[in-house]
Amino acid sequence: MTFLLSLSKRIDALSAWLGRWVAWLVLVAVLVSTANAVMRKAFNMSSNAFLEIQWYLFAAVFLLASGYTLMRQEHVKIDVLSGRFSKRTQILIDIVGICLFLLPFTFMIIKLAMPLVLNAYATQEVSSNAGGLIRWPVFALLPTGMLLLAVQAVSELIKRVAFLQGLIPDPSKKLGAKTPEQEFAEFLQQKEVAAREAAQLGARK
Repeated sequence: MTFLLSLSKRIDALSAWLGRWVAWLVLVAVLVSTANAVMRKAFNMSSNAFLEIQWYLFAAVFLLASGYTLMRQEHVKIDVLSGRFSKRTQILIDIVGICLFLLPFTFMIIKLAMPLVLNAYATQEVSSNAGGLIRWPVFALLPTGMLLLAVQAVSELIKRVAFLQGLIPDPSKKLGAKTPEQEFAEFLQQKEVAAREAAQLGARK
C-alpha cells in the first residue's frame, strides 16, 4: 500500500500541475474573444477561426482539467441518500462508483473517440465553416481528457482503500472547502460585527 499511496501522490501532483496551467487557457480565451470583438466592431473584420479557437479552448479547459476537478472533489454529487450514511459507507459507495461506472465510462469514451481522432488526423479534416480550423486537435482532447480522468480515478480509488485501512484521513473532503456550517457561522459573525459597528456609530452621533 505504501507504493500505491506514493503513486497516488504522484498522480495528484500531475493533476494539480495540469490544473494550474490549464487555468491560463481561460485567460487566453478571454483575450481571443476580446480581440475578435474589437476587430469586428472597430474594423468590420472577423473570422470563424476566432470563434472556433474559443470553442477549442473551452473544450481544453473542460476536458484537460477533469482529473484536477475530481482530485479537488468539485464534481457535482447528488448525495441525498449517501449523506445519511456513515463515512465508511460513503467511501464504499465511492469505490463501487469508481470501479463500476467511472473507469468503464472513461475507457468506453476513449475506445469510441480514438477512431474519430485517427481518421481526422489521417484525412486532415478541416471545419466546414469558411476560415475554420483543422479538427483533429480538438477531437484528440476528448480521449486525452478521459485518460487524465481515469488516471485520477485510480488515485482516488487508492486513497479510499487506504482510508478504509486507517492509513490516511478522509479523501472525499473538498480541498480547502468550508462546510455549510462554517459558512453559516461566518455569516452570523459578519452580521454581528456589522451590527456592533452600526451601534457604535450611532452612539457616537
